[in-house]
Amino acid sequence: MAKGAGARDMTEGSPMKLIWGFFVPMVFGLLFQQLYNMADTIIVGKCLGVQALAAVGATGSINFMIIGFCLGVCSGFAIPVAQKFGEKNDSALRRFVANSGWLAAIFSVVMTSAVCVLCRDILLWMDTPADIIDGAYRYIFVIFLGIPATYLYNLLSCTIRSLGDSTTPLIFLLFSSVLNVALDFFTILVLDMGVAGAGWATITAQAVSGLLCLLYMRKKFTILKMQGDEWKPRKDYMKILCGMGIPMGLQYSITAIGSVILQTAVNSLGSMAVAAVTAGSKIVIFLCCPFDALGSTIATYGGQNVGAGKLDRIAPGMKACLYLGIIYAVAALGVLYLFGDQIALLFVDRGETELLRNTRMFLLGNGLLFIPLVFVNVMRFLIQGMGFSKFAILAGVCEMIARSFVGFVLVPRFGYIAVCFASPVAWVAADLFLIPAYGYVMKQLRRMFAGRNADLA
Repeated sequence: MAKGAGARDMTEGSPMKLIWGFFVPMVFGLLFQQLYNMADTIIVGKCLGVQALAAVGATGSINFMIIGFCLGVCSGFAIPVAQKFGEKNDSALRRFVANSGWLAAIFSVVMTSAVCVLCRDILLWMDTPADIIDGAYRYIFVIFLGIPATYLYNLLSCTIRSLGDSTTPLIFLLFSSVLNVALDFFTILVLDMGVAGAGWATITAQAVSGLLCLLYMRKKFTILKMQGDEWKPRKDYMKILCGMGIPMGLQYSITAIGSVILQTAVNSLGSMAVAAVTAGSKIVIFLCCPFDALGSTIATYGGQNVGAGKLDRIAPGMKACLYLGIIYAVAALGVLYLFGDQIALLFVDRGETELLRNTRMFLLGNGLLFIPLVFVNVMRFLIQGMGFSKFAILAGVCEMIARSFVGFVLVPRFGYIAVCFASPVAWVAADLFLIPAYGYVMKQLRRMFAGRNADLA
């Protein structure tokens, strides 16, 4: 059966060429995804002022905790799809796709209902400054209303990528990024909706991306055309999907708990510190898109090759990703050192000298330790792609403990400078777990495949 336009088998050929070919469209897709996230912040900061910028920034950690869970779940749901693609088991692949859709629908309804009710209380628990809490609530409430759109886009784009196609999601994001920027100006300047307008622009753009992915999949991927009862819910398939997706979602959320604690510590330093971290975080997240793209690339590569039983291809693929990531990490640090002040001016006016100084400090604190972040993304996503997603929770616990330590102990003692090194400390903590975990996983897989071969002999 024809796989459909864009599908790519990563179990044959040069690992570096395959990874490079998948990585380039993937990184552009993530960059444009972050562009429409950054557009909210830039337009809010320039059009509505520092206080509005701080209001959006104060929601960053809770946003990461909830939306990150959605992203992790969708990434986890795509792992069995990639494995069945590598195994050439098309019927099982379609059943996994169908059941992931059922689960995503259930998760989106439950999560949207719960977090919309609780989001103001969470902001109060985080000690959000009184002068920005109303704006923060208006923004994050709209973002949480869009959780179904988040699931729709990310589930479909992850499914498309699991089949080796990283180009199509990029095309849709190009369109929706432009749409998001246009809607930002329309809702904020024309409709005068304030920070809530930025939220509506974001979720509308993501919903459009999701619908485009759905239409494309229905038309182009013949491998996904359901036959017979393949579309029906199946407990056995849902159990496997939850075993992959929930741990990956929890990894994001557990990591975010540390971010929430850290954000609470930042909030105690005042709205100016919140605004600096907001601007700096947006820049760092944007510059870190290649690291995220390497993670998604190696997850697909690892999943397909484990499905095909080709463990000897895992290490070369991992090394290729690490080489690419380290080269980029050095280049990104150079950009931050030379142009950090100019980049920060995207978010705030030149007259905000204290804010610019704090933003530059935050950027350099993160950039100095981008190389440990390379190892975090490559190792974690590779382990997940090979089917050991529960290790993601433990890596997330390491990051949570590290950020919590900085928030509870170092920020009260050293102030803002400690905030600048919170994420780097978390990355190093995660590496201390993930690097030996990779060796353990490979030993387990070799033992598993040796036993399987012995049974077939």
